[in-house]
Amino acid sequence: MSPAHDHPYDHEHQHDQTRGPLADASVRTARETDAPAVGFVQAIVWREAYEGVVPDDVLAAFEPAAFGNAWRQSLSSPPAGVYRLLTACAGDQVVGFASIGPSQDPDAGGATGEVSALAVHPQARRAGHGSRLLNAAVDTLRGAGADTLHTWVLASDEQTRAFLSASGLHPDGAFRDRVVSPDGRTAREVRLVADIRPDGEPGDPSQP
Repeated sequence: MSPAHDHPYDHEHQHDQTRGPLADASVRTARETDAPAVGFVQAIVWREAYEGVVPDDVLAAFEPAAFGNAWRQSLSSPPAGVYRLLTACAGDQVVGFASIGPSQDPDAGGATGEVSALAVHPQARRAGHGSRLLNAAVDTLRGAGADTLHTWVLASDEQTRAFLSASGLHPDGAFRDRVVSPDGRTAREVRLVADIRPDGEPGDPSQP
C-alpha cells in the first residue's frame, strides 16, 4: 500500500478533472465495472508491500482476478452504512483506489471513519493521485459526520507511513499483529490517526 507522496491537507482536492500538468486526473466513486482495474492495482501494490512479509505461496495468491471478484461483489451488494470505494483516474484509466467506511476498531467512537485500503499503481505515483484519494476520503467521511480518521499500515511499509505522516496523520501507539499465513506467521500493523473536523488540527484528535 504505497500511494503517491503528496500533502492532502495542503490544498483542496479536485473531484472533477483538472487542467495543466495533471490534466484528466480525477477521483470518483467506483462503479461495478471498475472492479477488474481495482483488483489489478491491488494485486500489484499488495505484492510490493507484502514481499518478504508473507510466504511466497501467499504472495502468489494475490491475483488480480481474485481481488477484482471480491470488489465486484462488494460493489454490487454494498454493506449498510457509509462504505465507499473511491478510484483515482488518469483520464479513463483507474490508477489507484481508496476504501473507506466506519472504523471497526473496538476503541473507536461512533464518529470515527477509517481508510481501510489506499493504493496507487507504481507507474502512476508522484502525480498527486494519493493526495486526491485521501482528500476525497476525508471529505466523504466528514460529510457523513466523522470527526476522526483511523488507518492501519504495515510497520515495515516506511514509504506509506511517511506519506500518511506528511499528510497529517500520526501514530497513536496502537498496533496489532495479524496472522498472514497458514503456518501462523504474523505481520505487525500500526495505527495512524487524524482529527478531520473542519476547525480541528489535522493529525491531533485529542484537541477539544
